[in-house]
Amino acid sequence: MAQTLARPVANLIELLSRLPGVGPKTASRLTFYLLREPNGLAEALAAALGALGTGTVLCERCFNVAEQSPCPLCADPARDQTLICVVEEPMDVLAIERTGAYRGAYHVLHGALSPIDGVYPEKLKIAELVARVQAAAPREVILATNPSLEGENTAAYIHQQLAGSGVQITRLARGLPMGGDLEYADEVTLSRALEGRRSM
Repeated sequence: MAQTLARPVANLIELLSRLPGVGPKTASRLTFYLLREPNGLAEALAAALGALGTGTVLCERCFNVAEQSPCPLCADPARDQTLICVVEEPMDVLAIERTGAYRGAYHVLHGALSPIDGVYPEKLKIAELVARVQAAAPREVILATNPSLEGENTAAYIHQQLAGSGVQITRLARGLPMGGDLEYADEVTLSRALEGRRSM
């Protein structure tokens, strides 16, 4: 049977459908849109995807995605480096920054504990956080993991790892919905959650 789609089209549909939230129909629509789009969007997208790998690094201090290390947030002398907000993903940093309510440092874990999915502590930046807390002795660590089962388990594990460090450990206040992600919370909800954080 002859192949009905040109190989480059079929390859792009297959690759796009691997993205979270993108099924085969959406991948097909996006591919054919890019094929017809006359303003060079496909070329610009290809260049941006290429730069994603070559133009970004993980910050050596907070592990956020940046163009250089240390990242602008870690290098900013106006930020309170004695306050570390621990988040699951770089998108969570953006969500908290949009509130304008936080002026401390961050630590990005790059995920949450989920043994069923094969995500154990060594796959996250937890050991780096413990080492950072031991070396820098911040006054407070805010555990801002998502209010989901995985986020709660991750916060509990980190709390256990930092117990006895003498650092105040707080958790974002409720107000964020259970099972929700920080990136989808509005600024008011996130601001109130930051202001109402509590000790664990």
